[in-house]
Amino acid sequence: MTAPVVELQGLSRRFDGHPPVDAVRDVDLTIERGEYVAIVGRSGSGKSTLLHLLGLLDRPTEGTYLLDGISTDGIDDRRRAQLRAERIGFVFQSFHLVSHTSVLDNVMLGGLYSGRGARERREIAERMVTRVGLSERCTARPDVLSGGERQRVAIARALVNSPALLLADEPTGNLDSATAADVLELFGELHADGATVVLITHDPEVASRADRTVRITDGRVD
Repeated sequence: MTAPVVELQGLSRRFDGHPPVDAVRDVDLTIERGEYVAIVGRSGSGKSTLLHLLGLLDRPTEGTYLLDGISTDGIDDRRRAQLRAERIGFVFQSFHLVSHTSVLDNVMLGGLYSGRGARERREIAERMVTRVGLSERCTARPDVLSGGERQRVAIARALVNSPALLLADEPTGNLDSATAADVLELFGELHADGATVVLITHDPEVASRADRTVRITDGRVD
């Protein structure tokens, strides 16, 4: 039996302070391979903290997290970084592209810690750029691309290691409605191809594209 891509049990994250803040509270959540899940919540609901926990960018205060069947409890920073590189692809609202280098070079950066040689990384990057519909823009720099094209570059970069989990944090937040629809269409195509997609959003219309919606309120998942 194939393990879920995400399995959370009693996951919590408390930030120390006066008073302390319980940003994520006792979350149980399972995401199966090939699912398309939207995590929806208002600002301050805990969705960004949950994203950071899912992406191994932060550690829970309590609870367990199995990523692709692998326990992340108690592992050191080096192992966490390895799991992020091998099994998680990130797409952020702000693209995070290197402005002075080409589309292809930006996508190749996604495989920098994969252990592959430069030639293989380039071949994979070329395939991913084609996959997101930008094969004619390989040599262009991000600063001459539209917002939608930049986000497609970011998605291509996230795909180069064939991640078990594709995490998207408000991926349409900087886009107009027509461009956002195009990007969401691409996420739908990736899901149809078998990708496991978790999309963080405050927008119910964006969330409606997913197969399942998980709502987070005051750190708790409904």
